[in-house]
Amino acid sequence: MERGSFFLANGCTPLSLSHDFILPAHVRPVLSSVSTSITVPLIDLNDKQSSLVKKISDACQEYGFFHIINHGVPEELCRRMMAAVSDFFKLPPEERSHLFTSDKTKPLRVSNYYLKVEGQDKVTMWSETLAHPWHASDDFAIFCQEILPITGTKLELASEYAKEIGWLMRRLLGLISQGMGLKKDRLRERLGDKPRLVSQANYYPPCPQPELTLGLPAHTDLNALTVLMQSEDVIALQVMTKDGEWIAVNPLPNAFVVNIGDQIQVLSNGKYKSVHHRAITNKDLERVSIAMFYGPNKDTVVGPVEELVDEEHPPMYRSYRYEEFLEEFHRQEGTRRRVKEVFQLQH
Repeated sequence: MERGSFFLANGCTPLSLSHDFILPAHVRPVLSSVSTSITVPLIDLNDKQSSLVKKISDACQEYGFFHIINHGVPEELCRRMMAAVSDFFKLPPEERSHLFTSDKTKPLRVSNYYLKVEGQDKVTMWSETLAHPWHASDDFAIFCQEILPITGTKLELASEYAKEIGWLMRRLLGLISQGMGLKKDRLRERLGDKPRLVSQANYYPPCPQPELTLGLPAHTDLNALTVLMQSEDVIALQVMTKDGEWIAVNPLPNAFVVNIGDQIQVLSNGKYKSVHHRAITNKDLERVSIAMFYGPNKDTVVGPVEELVDEEHPPMYRSYRYEEFLEEFHRQEGTRRRVKEVFQLQH
């Protein structure tokens, strides 16, 4: 796709860097200040179990993000999945526009991110997203055939990818749980046996002036765990360190990016960190990413795991139904959300 040829599903209008997309000077990304000397850890899932648990625990405490390689998901499957997502966003806008909605309760939706800025209604981000549920079992096709706008081989492809990611998620949750000193299945037990699973594909067209806008505003993930696949030729994802410094997460061949969401930070009683991250744009290259989210369902009660609370480590958060967390999340929409802080206890 040539630069400047992308048409938004929202109104089928050509994407251009109009006033609607330009951030005020004080919230624009200062690209020259992003550190290139620090990056998130790279973890080989073929390492010995004890070493793996420690490395993941250290990464969750220090960065909240890490790369994984030798993850077991076939490289060809990943390549085909990325191509399918790219093909969707290259459909004519009228074939995507009927899916466009700002209603977050819709199971299948195409939408745009935006940021509320003082003095302006909102600034739209330089991207388009497709979100829908996913399911990690053999009945994915039955589960999603009435929701997804795909059939045949592409539905089979999405089903196979979901199953592979499901296995990977279970393994990662087990390792993360063990890193907290808990039994392997403890986090999955606390997140519930009917998790909320959402897939989100993002498309970032080339942008004529990347310094004036963002593809994705700074945010933390509201769920428990995210596994992200991204284009290998575009550097866009950035993570904020404990010191408030932005660092680039450079894409690696056949690797996933994993990050901790708000619910694991709460369950870990603050030991593991759900950190702010964002996506910048690129002047010459398009970027595609696929984020797979794992979280509790709306009726699940979330709070610090009991084994992690004692006199020396009092609870940092009050317990809540996840539905309450979602309501607060939507209330803060368009802002630099700080949702988990609402549930933080004062000592």
